[in-house]
Amino acid sequence: MDIIKQLNEAIDGGKSVVLCTIVNTKGAVPRHSGAKMLVYSDGRFEGTVGGGEVENRVLEEAMASFKDGKTRFLSYDMIDPERGDAGICGGVVTVFVEPFLELPTIVVVGAGHVGKPIVHLAKWLGFRVVVSDDREALCTPEEAPGGDLYLPVPMSQIPEKLTLGSRTYMVLVTRGAEVDIEGLPAILETDVPYIGLIGSKRRWAHTQEKLIENGVSAEALGRIKTPIGIFIHAETPNEIAISVMAEIIDHYNQMKKHFQRA
Repeated sequence: MDIIKQLNEAIDGGKSVVLCTIVNTKGAVPRHSGAKMLVYSDGRFEGTVGGGEVENRVLEEAMASFKDGKTRFLSYDMIDPERGDAGICGGVVTVFVEPFLELPTIVVVGAGHVGKPIVHLAKWLGFRVVVSDDREALCTPEEAPGGDLYLPVPMSQIPEKLTLGSRTYMVLVTRGAEVDIEGLPAILETDVPYIGLIGSKRRWAHTQEKLIENGVSAEALGRIKTPIGIFIHAETPNEIAISVMAEIIDHYNQMKKHFQRA
């Protein structure tokens, strides 16, 4: 299949991919200018920039670009492997690595009074928004407008229905502790960078106690931010939505700065 067609399909489908293109060569090399390789976030790839050690190194840089979002110009000598060159063909190859990253995704679990304004605000701010609630009647575009995807399933099933990765933010504004106790273990097995949970100190103490009884470690529980949101004395659902999104924006921008410094 044509690499550019696959690139467009991935972008249209909301998938993160990295396009690697040979932009210059000198001397004897396996592939020449214009050769392309498309890399997916799970390590799969289509096309080739020459195989061998050059391709291995380009793949490593492509996987790194999924994390930091940076483009890269990579130049490899292919003369003397004993001095660290990427091959022995005798030439030089330059590859441009260009990431196309999906929008950061906010998964709002709980389509009640607080969840609805969070969905609205997250969409307005440019996030991809997923709405999930095991109450099917509430998990609809009519009841919670603004979602890109609706998952009327228990929280524990969300990882089966949706890829939860480094650009996914979990907003848990559920109707009660029992929902959290049943669903959180599956979420804690993912590598999402943010898990925010609504609720009082008493509710969280009860939730922690039950989760620990069920085998969840204290270290895992430490990943959960509760109470969710920046403290602004929020009372109404709309005010809570603002505090939640402010916290997520701060977290997201701090991550971007971290990768830019790395």
